[in-house]
This record gives sequence, C-alpha cells and structure tokens, in this order.
Amino acid sequence: MSLLKSLAFTSLLALASSCASSASNSFVLSSADIAEGQAMSLKQEFNGFDGKGENLCPALSWSQPPAGTKSFAITVYDPDAPTGSGWWHYLLVDLPADTRSLPQGFGTKPELRPAQSHEIRNDYGQLAYGGPCPPKGDKPHRYFFTVHALKVDKLALPPGASAALTGFMINANCLGKASIVSVYGR
Repeated sequence: MSLLKSLAFTSLLALASSCASSASNSFVLSSADIAEGQAMSLKQEFNGFDGKGENLCPALSWSQPPAGTKSFAITVYDPDAPTGSGWWHYLLVDLPADTRSLPQGFGTKPELRPAQSHEIRNDYGQLAYGGPCPPKGDKPHRYFFTVHALKVDKLALPPGASAALTGFMINANCLGKASIVSVYGR
C-alpha cells in the first residue's frame, strides 16, 4: 500500500472512531426498563429462535446532547455473540433533533416513533427490534443500548444499507454518544 493510501486509510479510521472521543460528559441516556450493568428481564428477550420473551424494546430517554446535534440514531449491539462479529439487535436512524425519548415497545411499533425515522435490518433479518437471545448456558452477554448525536439531519444511506455501513456512517457523523450496557443470560 502506498504511503498516500495508508495515510488516507488511517485518516478514515480516525474519522470513524471520532465519536467515542468527542462524547459530552453531560449527554446521558436513561431508561425505566433497563439499568447499567443489570440484567434485562424476560420482557426484553427475543421471541423467536428458542427465546420465549415479549421482545419489548425498553423505553429510552436522553438529555443534554452536544451542541450542533441535527439528528439521532439508536443502536443495540451485542459484542459477545458467538459470530466473530457480534450481533446487531436494532438500528434506528434519522430521529429528529428535538426527540428526547421513546416509549417501551418503540422498536416493534412504528406508530411509537417519529415518522421520518427509519430502521435498518438487524442480524435477525428484521426491520425491527430483536431482543437478546444468547445461547443457553453461555455467560451473560453485554447489550449496548446507545443513542448517537449526529451532525447531519439525515444519514446518506442507500436502500437496504447493512448494519456495518450504517455503523460507519453513524460514526463518521457523530458528535457524541450515550450508552447503557445491560446484560442478559439464559
């Protein structure tokens, strides 16, 4: 690889990871349904594969996003899934900048979220929230519920964009993020 290509690649990687280093300490995500480091309930467990839960996306609310926020994205990710690449449980993009909360169940009921927002296909193959369903007997998995404050009104994503491309575009346009990391095991 030429030096110029190497520098361009390094710059692109730095841009993609810039959100983590620019997060505001006052930007906070909270939920009445899940808590940092605590186990989720059967309400959140996926109802499919061998999961028997209610598949309810927890209510989320956030405050004090970074100045210049023009939209939000929400992601739910399990880095402990035995796939080699983790598991995307939910991706919602293009939430308006004045959004500060979403009620329980918003991930499976479109009427509970802003009309201009849209979902990206998760690793269950669905355009919806898919709750935790780690293999039985596995150690509890971590689930990162994250709201990302973005510097654009709308992400420039092609129809059918993958979770990986969406994650890249979120990170490339991120001003800050706030997360709750919950756990779940069976």
